[in-house]
Amino acid sequence: MDSTDLVHQAIAGDRDAFISLIREIENSLYNTAKSMLRKEEDVADAIQETILKAYKSMHTLREAQYFRTWMFRILINECNTMLSRRSLSTSYAEVPEAHQRRSSPYDEVDMREAVDRLEESKRMVIVLHYFEDLTLRQVADALNISESAVKMRLSRARQELYQKFKNFREVNIHVKPI
Repeated sequence: MDSTDLVHQAIAGDRDAFISLIREIENSLYNTAKSMLRKEEDVADAIQETILKAYKSMHTLREAQYFRTWMFRILINECNTMLSRRSLSTSYAEVPEAHQRRSSPYDEVDMREAVDRLEESKRMVIVLHYFEDLTLRQVADALNISESAVKMRLSRARQELYQKFKNFREVNIHVKPI
């Protein structure tokens, strides 16, 4: 059975169909929430709230083929709500120290880690487009921005990632052999 049929069944009140739909995208929901919130307990709370809100509002989904985008929109809104509720008094120890050099240049090689270091607006378009395989239009819908804004953020994020990896290569080129 394809996802569209499951969505129609879920809209009609079939709980098992809704559960099947969630299982299809649970890893994507987790990765997206983790990219935004970083703390495991916040990620779990955001996903739980997202699933609950989606289940209660299934009847509002207009087109079945947009279920995945709709779920990401709910999740992103939930993550943004959680972020806005966080205390502004973050302790100094919790703030990542971007100015400090990592213990090893190899720490910067991991693409996922490099993406996680991007500012949120750039990180979200990269995660949704490249890691979750959403189209530019779906990313725009999920983030409630224009398609051209998605393209611009992707371009800036790719440029920033390129610079990070270019710097990494230059560091390795200047290392003297032992």
